[in-house]
Amino acid sequence: MTDTPQDAGDDYARHNARMKRMAEARAKMQARRTLERGLLIVHTGNGKGKSSSAFGMAIRSIGWGMKVAILQYVKGKWETGERNFFEAYPDLATFEVMGQGFTWDTQDRAQDIAAARAAWERSKEMILDPAIDFVILDELNIVLRDDTLPIAEIVAFLKERPLTKHICITGRGAKPELLEIADLVTDFGEVKHPYHAGFAAQKGVEF
Repeated sequence: MTDTPQDAGDDYARHNARMKRMAEARAKMQARRTLERGLLIVHTGNGKGKSSSAFGMAIRSIGWGMKVAILQYVKGKWETGERNFFEAYPDLATFEVMGQGFTWDTQDRAQDIAAARAAWERSKEMILDPAIDFVILDELNIVLRDDTLPIAEIVAFLKERPLTKHICITGRGAKPELLEIADLVTDFGEVKHPYHAGFAAQKGVEF
């Protein structure tokens, strides 16, 4: 049995009425949300896309003429597409790589701690710089997870941070203390990854 034109018309009318009620409810909801300030954002979890999502927000910010600073805590000096992209916008983007590589690559705890400390001091300068609107601390979570920097120190500073800019912290294993003070937390879950099927990292997708 097929619907008649009258039946279809009734379905459309009910749908349109439902969408109108939904639009009115959402408008009322939006009207109550008036707070505006810099957000503390955390991307964590075992899935791919934590840094990529942060870089997407950075691109969005640049699209609005906002100044962005990106500091990488772990990744080494190898060439990446994101670094190439942001370096093409020197007036709006700063991209600094201060990591020495993963701990299994460096095999030097003292060096890891020194590199993390230098990166954190630079991060504070970026956060306190009034000319910067959005700061990404890429893979800081990994450094904190490994206790290479003390979480209490980082949390204490972020609690007193200027509320004029957004900050996004990425990396697996975010500490509960950081999640507690964050405004937005996204847990990236892995469903399937080509690495487990023997694929190498793909240019444009992984780096």
